[in-house]
Amino acid sequence: MKRFAQLIHEISSSTKTNDKLDALVRYFQAAHDADKLWMLALFTGRRPKRVINSTRLREWAAELAGIPLWLFEESYHSVGDLAETIALVLPEPVQENDQTLTEWMMWLAKTGRLEEPERKTNIVEAWQSLSVNQRFVFNKLLTGGFRIGVSKQLVINALAKTYGMESSVVAHRISGNWTPDSTTFQQLVLSDEIDTDASKPYPFYLAYQLDSSLDELGKPSEWQAEWKWDGIRGQLIKRSNEIFVWSRGEELMTEKFPEYQLLLHHLPDGVALDGEILPWKDDAPLPFNLLQTRIGRKNLTKKILQNAPLVFVAYDLLELENQDFREKPLSERRDNLANLIENAGHPVLKLSPIVEFENWEVLTKKRQQAREVGSEGLMLKKLDSVYKVGRKRGDWWKWKVDPLTIDCVLVAAQKGHGRRANLYTDYTFAVWDGGKLVTLTKAYSGLTDKEFYQVDSFIKKNIVEKFGPVRTVKPELVFEIGFEGIAESKRHKSGVALRFPRMLRWRQDKQKEAADTLENVKALLNTTA
Repeated sequence: MKRFAQLIHEISSSTKTNDKLDALVRYFQAAHDADKLWMLALFTGRRPKRVINSTRLREWAAELAGIPLWLFEESYHSVGDLAETIALVLPEPVQENDQTLTEWMMWLAKTGRLEEPERKTNIVEAWQSLSVNQRFVFNKLLTGGFRIGVSKQLVINALAKTYGMESSVVAHRISGNWTPDSTTFQQLVLSDEIDTDASKPYPFYLAYQLDSSLDELGKPSEWQAEWKWDGIRGQLIKRSNEIFVWSRGEELMTEKFPEYQLLLHHLPDGVALDGEILPWKDDAPLPFNLLQTRIGRKNLTKKILQNAPLVFVAYDLLELENQDFREKPLSERRDNLANLIENAGHPVLKLSPIVEFENWEVLTKKRQQAREVGSEGLMLKKLDSVYKVGRKRGDWWKWKVDPLTIDCVLVAAQKGHGRRANLYTDYTFAVWDGGKLVTLTKAYSGLTDKEFYQVDSFIKKNIVEKFGPVRTVKPELVFEIGFEGIAESKRHKSGVALRFPRMLRWRQDKQKEAADTLENVKALLNTTA
């Protein structure tokens, strides 16, 4: 645990990618294989289940620290991170503990099965044997909220550098439905044996937002354009006469989409498709919020399936007849994909249509029609491109439509996390409805550091009420909010939900009375239908 805690400290103490890469490499070089496997699991989203709820942790930490709960809560609101707060308020350890990361993970699993009094005893004893840095990591593991400031790609690059492998090979090997209990580090990363996991997906190829003029891309004839769909990016795989569905976040989601089982007898074995999971009806996509009604449900009722019917819109072929197609040019993959879908002949599987254009000017005009077809914009892909791993520049670009915008009034705020833990940076916004302000959305990104400090100063001087960590604020400041889409929602007081809201600018030139009305907001529903 000491070595793992030191790794976390080194990563969180630097903003330089190369420093983080070097820290990861040093860890892979020094740690035992079992610990490397657990580190890899934690850093790629395979987190353990929560051992105890945060309320109990706060109570036990306050008790051990000898402070009243209200003081602990105030400290928590100031620090902004529960794991860090507990680590800081506890007294110095009374003993040392040399357990490895693997041994601590086994301890967590065992403790999670105990009754609460025994769990409390175990956790308090653990706190009393760990340093501040180790407690911080331990608390993160306890709460199941383990997040770290490195991307999965950086971990892949560190593994590749440590063991002299291609990063694309590493990425594929560590994908899929594995856990530290089901494999070893040697089997997962270093073995050249053929993987027997029939569900194993391929690493996704991701595009950057287009940041140059179209003319810089070269000849239009060298590019393919498609609509950029607003759904869940996924892979649909058929192997060993089974259907598997993976999200881009490498979550196996097969059971959430029973419609795709209908393809079992329509697709050949040994097929992997890249595409979009979309709610679809009458040959057109439905709003994304309908898809959200299905994601968190354990039981999918007949009514839910009827209200949010799904299709899989495929736009790439990664595997055919158990052969890896990723190194073939896009034009060849596309031809094979079209033939595959035509032969399948099932309405739940659709081919993402190509957007035809003769020149960049025509494509620019077609992009302006994106919302009319329920799209976020366009995808531009070079016809001779191979299917790469991760986010790369050059061959694939996403070209979104300009965001929809409204002017809103700031009405509430909450402190942020990490380096913003002492600043109010998470904001709630409202619009006018019959002379009253109605909350509409939340946003926490889009301002400069200087602007965040200025808004934070205003909030602290103009707090109206306190509700836990939330502070209502005197409604004066106006902000322009940008968002990708809008849909009706019964869960929101305003009756609508915004897709990907963020602050575009602080409208210091506007008074609160000039902010938009709910009527104006709802009028946008027609523009995105």
